[in-house]
Amino acid sequence: MSFPLWEAFFMINLQYYSPEEEIHHPLFKEKQVQVFIKRDDLIHPFISGNKWRKLKYPLRQAQQSQKKHLVTFGGAYSNHLLATACAAAKFGFKSTGFVRGEAVENDMLMFCRLFGMNLIFVSRESYRDKRALFDQYFGQDEEAFFIDEGGAGPEAAKGCSELVEELSQHYDHLFCASGTGTTAAGILAGLQAHQPDCHLHVIPVLKNGGFIRQEMENYFDQSPAFDLHTDYHFGGYAKTTPELLKFIQQFASDTGILPDPVYTGKMLFALFELIRQDQFTPGSKILAIHTGGLFGLLGMAEKIQKVIF
Repeated sequence: MSFPLWEAFFMINLQYYSPEEEIHHPLFKEKQVQVFIKRDDLIHPFISGNKWRKLKYPLRQAQQSQKKHLVTFGGAYSNHLLATACAAAKFGFKSTGFVRGEAVENDMLMFCRLFGMNLIFVSRESYRDKRALFDQYFGQDEEAFFIDEGGAGPEAAKGCSELVEELSQHYDHLFCASGTGTTAAGILAGLQAHQPDCHLHVIPVLKNGGFIRQEMENYFDQSPAFDLHTDYHFGGYAKTTPELLKFIQQFASDTGILPDPVYTGKMLFALFELIRQDQFTPGSKILAIHTGGLFGLLGMAEKIQKVIF
């Protein structure tokens, strides 16, 4: 595994496959705002969006430490598990995924196995202590490398911060969805360094998502300024409503861009609602981040079919 080739592969993909695309809607014209979407979903078919960015530096660290076995964690429909499985195969690692809950078979886990990932199903109780699980199964494996659930951590935030350096123009507002706060914290750090006048809006996708503020603040020496919009979780993590699914279908048919219902769909719904509420000065330029994760649709196929079709 050659480090220069590995680095070049990442840089080419990050620069080429994530354009900023303007989206048009009568609402935007009425409210006199411009809306763009950063297409991180195009970075890679399986290592898409923020998953690519969050894995960049952990994989580099594993390579430099001569670790050859990536061990990580996720639910049965985890995009992070799939991204790690594919990245491991692409860059010459073995991979193991601890899966929360009883043993199941689904399309997402099938893809993980196709990329060579070994899956270990564990109880929800034991899953809470991920370090203990790693130590129990791989504590004696000198080649094993721990990657937290979702890739969370300072190295992941660093990778996400680089998104701002890629932007081709200045924005007044930037929107992103959040599950743990890592991606949002990284983007906020990038904005502070490169576009300090751009205001960040974070949309927690979990119920009672106010804890995201503290999670983000943990990455900074001083409390940073950003807005946290906690009313767009639609029932909680991986929960949806007919209203959200119909919005996603309408957005996809209007733009040719498919949001996922777990993250980007909720963020875009919030963006449209806040524009309707006149939360932005006329002339504002707004950027929404598409964080990928479209395979999350697989876990909701039956529900989507009932609601939409």
